[in-house]
Amino acid sequence: MHTHQSDPVKRARLRWRARRGLLENDLILTRFLDAHEDGLSDAEVDALTRLLNLSDNDLMDLMLGRKEPDGDIDLPHVHALLARLRQA
Repeated sequence: MHTHQSDPVKRARLRWRARRGLLENDLILTRFLDAHEDGLSDAEVDALTRLLNLSDNDLMDLMLGRKEPDGDIDLPHVHALLARLRQA
């Protein structure tokens, strides 16, 4: 099984999914991936994947700290990744 970091197709797919309709989201995610993509753990990739499944407005609210994760994304590794995204 290929991890995210060892599979260029998975890495390209994640970066493509990070492109968002809201410019603010796109800027935050692109800046974060440019700086940290090479060092992301599998747990961080999972957290980012879960966040990318959200609508643009929900994602923005989380990244800007207007909301905290709840339901299926209320997980320690999602909270940890959001803390890093909020600093990006």
